[in-house]
Amino acid sequence: MITDYLKAGFPIILLQTQEPHRADELMRKIPEWQICRWDCVSGVHGMATSSFTLNEIQNPVEAVQWLSTVKDTVLIAHGLQHFLDDPVVCQSILNGILRWKSVGNCLVMVSPLPTLPIQLQPFFHLIEMKLPDEEALMRLQAEIGETTNIRTNRKASRLTTGLTEFQAETAFSLSLVKKGYFSSKVITEAKSQMIKKSGLLELYPPADMQNVGGLKKLKSYIQNRAQAYAPDSSLPKPKGILLVGIPGTGKSLSARAVASMLDFPLLRLDIGQLKNSLVGESERRIREATKIIDAFGNCVLFLDELEKMFGGVKGNGSSDGGTTSGMFSHFLTWMNDQNKAFIVATANNIKELPAEFLRSGRFDSIWFVDLPALGERREIIAIMNRKYGTAMPLEWAEQLNGYTGSELEQIIRDSLFDGLEEARKNLIPLSRTMKEEIDALRSWAMSRARIANTPDAAPQEVRKIRSVARKPLTPTK
Repeated sequence: MITDYLKAGFPIILLQTQEPHRADELMRKIPEWQICRWDCVSGVHGMATSSFTLNEIQNPVEAVQWLSTVKDTVLIAHGLQHFLDDPVVCQSILNGILRWKSVGNCLVMVSPLPTLPIQLQPFFHLIEMKLPDEEALMRLQAEIGETTNIRTNRKASRLTTGLTEFQAETAFSLSLVKKGYFSSKVITEAKSQMIKKSGLLELYPPADMQNVGGLKKLKSYIQNRAQAYAPDSSLPKPKGILLVGIPGTGKSLSARAVASMLDFPLLRLDIGQLKNSLVGESERRIREATKIIDAFGNCVLFLDELEKMFGGVKGNGSSDGGTTSGMFSHFLTWMNDQNKAFIVATANNIKELPAEFLRSGRFDSIWFVDLPALGERREIIAIMNRKYGTAMPLEWAEQLNGYTGSELEQIIRDSLFDGLEEARKNLIPLSRTMKEEIDALRSWAMSRARIANTPDAAPQEVRKIRSVARKPLTPTK
């Protein structure tokens, strides 16, 4: 990983990692150099078999200066980034660069973030240490299971990708304590800690697709694409879908149900929560959020009301100094490159979205979710009757044409207090109050999106034979 840079004579390296102890273990094995470690508590000590300890060198300036007194030495500095605001520390590093290069030394600063003062940036070489891969995690699982004679679980190892070695080890151990085997469910719960601690994403509970009325075409599409995630599949991984439609037609519920169909955890990203008043902080937070999604592995990423997140980009993003534009640019690049998250985005007003989102390749398909048809309304009424223990007649579906799924649910909820007739009378559907907007959205979707709903079968035309009254025949004479 780092040996080539040492051989090339790089005098200072920034090793970006969340695993300082694993970095030490990997660096300890490098031959031909004396490997030493420093932190502000323990001082300097050697990491070889014949190690030495200099506990008195706790000051970062003294540690940097000590490196100039030895040869062919690599000093792994932990926590040094916290002292780089001090100009004396920065100058000490600058003074030592030429000396270290000439005697084969290297200062390796271990840090979770690539934060460097501007005067040091031209000299540091950034190396990002990758998290352990699936095979490394399988070996770790085998080591843990060997002492208890527990068989390994390939799916469990696959699920732990994205975790650090320490996190994976604790997840495996917790699984053995709770279940007595390497449980995928326990490991997924451990993985959710990444989301909770970051504060950048939310972990949502998936919804059962049985609770989604209608939308058979959309359900069939997801079931068909699910085969791309089979372990032995060679099919390309789908990017995701954009659900456009009338408010209250079940777009958000469908997004949650997709996670259930794919058997993936559901993450929700809210761009508004990532924005920060500090310059550059919003862009950093969106980058961190996408890194966590990548590390999380296979998941469904839920973006609700997409036009509110990035709608301002269409107006050049001048209202917030270009912050939204910078976040949008990174997110688009990430969408193109990533292949683990299945993105499900919803939008009520497609016209507010920038064209970059709608071009082919961002989403696999754009779906229009219309007002439920007669058969779909019957399904929704049956689902809501089960949910609330009510008894709205299925025949009412014919009278409730133009009502969304959420409006049907609201009528049933209100009926628990006011009765069915009164609840229906008091609710005015959105299809009446926003008729012009809904007609325009339908007109847009006719040639630009796939229709998620299943229309009712048209009644078959039957030829009518009309009887004609005939005049009585006059007998011939």
